[in-house]
Amino acid sequence: MNIILLSGGSGKRLWPLSNEIRSKQFIRLFRDGNGEYESMVQRVYRQIRSADPSARVTIATSKTQVSAIRNQLGGAVSVCVEPMRRDTFPAIALAAAYLRYEEGLDEDATAVVCPVDPYVEDSYFAGLTRLDALAAAGEAKLVLMGIEPAGPSDKYGYIIPEDKASVSRVKAFREKPDTETAKGYLAQGALWNAGVFAFKLSYVLDIARKAVDFKDYRDLYLKYGELPKISFDYAVVEKEPSIRVMRYFGEWKDVGTWNTMAEAMTDVAKGNVTLDETCRNVHVINELDIPILVMGAKDMIVAASGDGILVADKERSGAMKPLVEKIVTDVRYAEKSWGSMTVVDAGPASVTMKVVMKPGTRMSYHSHELRNEIWTVLSGRGRTIVDDMEQEVGPGDVVSVAAGCRHTVLAETELVLLEIQIGSEISAGDKKKYALDGVPGIDEAADKWSE
Repeated sequence: MNIILLSGGSGKRLWPLSNEIRSKQFIRLFRDGNGEYESMVQRVYRQIRSADPSARVTIATSKTQVSAIRNQLGGAVSVCVEPMRRDTFPAIALAAAYLRYEEGLDEDATAVVCPVDPYVEDSYFAGLTRLDALAAAGEAKLVLMGIEPAGPSDKYGYIIPEDKASVSRVKAFREKPDTETAKGYLAQGALWNAGVFAFKLSYVLDIARKAVDFKDYRDLYLKYGELPKISFDYAVVEKEPSIRVMRYFGEWKDVGTWNTMAEAMTDVAKGNVTLDETCRNVHVINELDIPILVMGAKDMIVAASGDGILVADKERSGAMKPLVEKIVTDVRYAEKSWGSMTVVDAGPASVTMKVVMKPGTRMSYHSHELRNEIWTVLSGRGRTIVDDMEQEVGPGDVVSVAAGCRHTVLAETELVLLEIQIGSEISAGDKKKYALDGVPGIDEAADKWSE
């Protein structure tokens, strides 16, 4: 089975833990079978591998999320990177071209597309296998998975089927209704639209070719900006007459707000948190190095990170997006393919951050024109390379890198550094990458088509 996981999101609804780089699917709030914390993307990927160990998984995402995906899933998963954000139709078309031309699949091969962040039980993935088989049978050009509603809701779009059979033709689609209208839809056997569908690669590639003339994946990548900026639902699903929907009866949650996330979380508290005995229906997530004490609270969510602190009524938390959009801050935490970085202090001409590198990883070999850097090793062992000069480093060692010098760090064990950046302009754009001994760095290899 070929699965395309759509990984998007702007990080507004689960602020302050999510941001432009760290979307909700990367926040570790669930427990796996060993009791370790895992994120939504890790949970979904694990469930796919359990249901179908041979499944080919490709994650369609933006450049800003590649490092977090590599950090959490490793280098084995395929990543199809958008050169720019263009909505779900272009993203799916590019992923289909990636499977066809880069992975070498036949045009009659099928693919199943689904979001990377649903909270579902294992039967969902058995449903994806069935959906894939329906697409391969070819009785319809497009096959959707519709979720059997738990009740009338104004949060989801609806699929109106022709009948209540397990697989049926689609009569109509409806946008998010009010609750009373939703009740009428349910009486017709309507299903929640979860954005899950299957098709043959040729089907989507033919539609994409009507918008842009391209030869292969690499050609489409270069012409990506010419594709219409439109959702797959509007561009394809709602225009297709040859379409079926398959009912899914298992657990499915769209954990898009703190209220729904709290319902799925394993623990009521994470981090240095104390709740007194009078708290009721309270969830607290603390990523700071200081304690949080909550007393007498009811129906509340408290979340704290380097980006900010949220204290909200759970029901009210779903309305936070327009308020968060008014908060302008720099991202203070990011996961990278080699580990993570946390901003400790930031001023007009300096940034101090704590860097944690995984054993056996390295940063890309790069330089900055507008800033100097000073690395102090706090723990672990590794090597630094500055303008091709290599040295071993350990706790207490200090390495200075002048502006314009090529440099990288290689971690032999877990390596913790304090990095100080000093310069008149400190920005992510001030970075030039180089090959190291003819081998591209991890960042470049993960994002080879983003340059």
